[in-house]
Amino acid sequence: MTTPKRETTGTEEPLSPVPIQTGSLSLVVLASLACIYTLHWASAVFIPVMVGMLFSYALSPIVDWLQVRCIPRAVSAAALVLGIVASIGLGVYSLGDEASKLVDLLPQAAQKLNSIVRTSGGGADNTFNTVQKAAARLEQAATDSTAPASLSRGVQRVQVEKSRFDIKDYFWSGTVGLFQMLGQAAMVALITFFLIASGDNFRRKVVKLAGPSLHSKRITLQALDQIHEQIQRYMLVQLFTSVLVGLATWLCFLAIGLENAAVWGVAAGLLDLVPYVGSVVIAGASALIGFLQFSTLEMALLVSGASLTIHFVEAFLLTPWLTSRASKMSPVSIFVGVLAWGWLWGIWGLLLGVPILVIIKSICDRTEGFKSVGELLGA
Repeated sequence: MTTPKRETTGTEEPLSPVPIQTGSLSLVVLASLACIYTLHWASAVFIPVMVGMLFSYALSPIVDWLQVRCIPRAVSAAALVLGIVASIGLGVYSLGDEASKLVDLLPQAAQKLNSIVRTSGGGADNTFNTVQKAAARLEQAATDSTAPASLSRGVQRVQVEKSRFDIKDYFWSGTVGLFQMLGQAAMVALITFFLIASGDNFRRKVVKLAGPSLHSKRITLQALDQIHEQIQRYMLVQLFTSVLVGLATWLCFLAIGLENAAVWGVAAGLLDLVPYVGSVVIAGASALIGFLQFSTLEMALLVSGASLTIHFVEAFLLTPWLTSRASKMSPVSIFVGVLAWGWLWGIWGLLLGVPILVIIKSICDRTEGFKSVGELLGA
């Protein structure tokens, strides 16, 4: 017995739309907003913890190597952390004098720029005067348009005056900020020491928290191993790119003829660890020194342009490509993620953006319901 064939028409039946669970979507959005607010509100706690974890991942191979040589783990961890803290302190102290000298050179640079503008010819002076007059007219027009209407009789006009500058308040705020920075540095050092000294004990505790089943423990251990491996690869990529930027800056400034090119190379390599901000600092400072040395705007622009070109190639081409290969993540997700964490935590977010994305991807790859997020972040 044969069934009658279904007659086909020229048009197919429209597909029914996929239903969207509005309640689940709303809960996800609310939970995401709550997490973002919590991360921003408790940034003073989360940032030292994340920086300490990052340092522990970077320094644990050295402590493991010393432990094989029969050196106690706590002793090697304490010596390593104290040595790094002392080195950073000496570096900041030595750079403080250079920074003060750089600030002292600002008036000299301003005088040179003024003299160059004055001696560049009458055409430049006329242009600057015209622009200045136009700006003054625009300011006067804006003031007249926003001026309040004439007050009626018997109405007293009230004007709020800004408080005068008080040097005591300035020093107090600066002292409080300094103590906060030192407190966060001490927290980072202690967290790094405890994580390194504990060794595998912390990982064992995390595996126990995963649950009693063997499957959940195995998945958690795989995620921890992947996080550890990829963060160490990321640190190696950062070390490689920083050394490469330092060498390129040194050779480029040496070819231009800038004094102390080796010192500029070391500074460029160190500040390369701070994405985007470090390149701006090096470009601005080198442009100032180049202007003072060569006394021409063209050479100052050449110095700063060379520095920005090196950092641009490294930050937007080389580092995203190497990081995507080391952490198996998409360069687009890395760039967007770093910008998002930079918006949330500032400079610390720029530093911690990629390791946090690595942790999120490793967890999402092994969690039902979030595997799509891991695939979105993956290469």
